Amino acid sequence: MHLLQVSDIYRKDQLGFELKPISFTQRQFQKLAIAGASGSGKSTLLRIIAGWIQPDGGQVLFDGKKVKGPDDQLIPGHPQIAYLSQHYELRNNYRVEELLGYANKLTQEQANRLFEICRIAHLVKRKTDQLSGGEKQRISLARLLLTMPTLLLLDEPYSNLDLIHTRILKEVIHDLGNELDITCLLVSHDPDDILPWADELIIIKDGAIVQQGPPAELYRKPANEYVAGLLGDYHLFTPDKAKVFSLMPGMSVNGKNMFVRPEQFRIVREGTDALKGRVKAVYFGGSYHDVEVEVPGNVIRVRTTAGNYKKGEAVFVSLSPKGLWYMP
Repeated sequence: MHLLQVSDIYRKDQLGFELKPISFTQRQFQKLAIAGASGSGKSTLLRIIAGWIQPDGGQVLFDGKKVKGPDDQLIPGHPQIAYLSQHYELRNNYRVEELLGYANKLTQEQANRLFEICRIAHLVKRKTDQLSGGEKQRISLARLLLTMPTLLLLDEPYSNLDLIHTRILKEVIHDLGNELDITCLLVSHDPDDILPWADELIIIKDGAIVQQGPPAELYRKPANEYVAGLLGDYHLFTPDKAKVFSLMPGMSVNGKNMFVRPEQFRIVREGTDALKGRVKAVYFGGSYHDVEVEVPGNVIRVRTTAGNYKKGEAVFVSLSPKGLWYMP
């Protein structure tokens, strides 16, 4: 039995945006992520699931029972579904322990463990106006978890955080799944947030699902350029541009657009299975370098851990036919 079942949910707002009929399910403890460009309908969908927005049609079932919208009940929301907005708010001039105490349904021992998981145990004596943005968000998350929800909805949880606080919050969310009986559904537009975390990924565009599946599958075999671009850098060679690769053993050009991620290219020694090119630029990416290489009829980026290439240097680029993906 599915914990969450979304069936033909749709909604049209006053500004004309339409969330088209959307259906999907989520199992208990399955890490599900929804990705899409800004304005694609991610937050609207999440708020409907939470019971904060009334859909125009369709229904959301949680643990086999309908999630009621604000038109169906006086106080919106569901007691077992917690929703962390990207616009989290805490009352000013309150001690953290006061705010957490109002929501607490746990024993003190359980609450203390939760504060440790959320990395806020050292903050409970502070006032809310003495906190950073990342600290406030983790406290907002802990306040939701004190109500003992079963499903946690996370709406762009990292969008307003610096890298340090993003890393801390990612560790917190990882620990929630491992140590608490909570299922998480996360919305984001950043591949770094979802590719390492999710079991299942849903991509939406203009209010509709365009592709769904395991993150690795969508990354390697995107349905279109929109999905490809959301999940990382890529090359899309037209059949005419791809002809140059037909010189490589085992490579065939079948009249479709050839899709390649930068890490699928290799800079190799001279050989019959490589194209000769010249380095145009080298970009440092931290744990990797992107080497921009001009080959006959194309300029490509090769992602490599080696960084000893120089502008103007002659190199040879190889591409294995294994794992290639062709788009219509």
